[in-house]
Amino acid sequence: MIETERPLQLAVVIGSTREGRAGAAIARWFVTHANQHAGFEVDVVDLLDAELPAHLPEGATPQQESLAERIDRADAFVVVTPEYNHSFPASLKQAIDSAYEQWFAKPVAFVSYGGVARGLRAVEALRLVFAEVHATTIRNCVSIGLEDGVDASGWVSDPDAARAAKVTLDQLHWWGGALRSARASRPYVS
Repeated sequence: MIETERPLQLAVVIGSTREGRAGAAIARWFVTHANQHAGFEVDVVDLLDAELPAHLPEGATPQQESLAERIDRADAFVVVTPEYNHSFPASLKQAIDSAYEQWFAKPVAFVSYGGVARGLRAVEALRLVFAEVHATTIRNCVSIGLEDGVDASGWVSDPDAARAAKVTLDQLHWWGGALRSARASRPYVS
């Protein structure tokens, strides 16, 4: 199969590990949209299951190596993040820091959620972090208000979010294909 014909490997990263988090339900909602998009094979990376160490050791742990391998296999990412105190969760920063070159020249999109700001301040902070690991962030994102955009079961009920998910996936597919082709034709220079 020609490289451009193979579906993109999309890693959907659930960034919160907090008890009672909304992120797992929001990620399930997003994955239903991603699975309807013909261009992706989806891998859900739930940081709650990653078992990353509480402190960063000098050498990588088996859990960090496993996470880095999943990041390496991915062609594109969607980070599902809440906004905690104007930023993103520490668990997400630790996961990003558990890999480095595996992020290079790959696109990252965001599904954020929260109160009035709908997680957008977390997204803005994450854009800086992903720039440092040479990833390309997609301008458009999905932002969900927990007060009015999620039903009692935790399912996203905001119709604008569904439209934003389609646009985000279309853009992510374009960037994912373009960057995968570029990486295949010549190594990325960091």
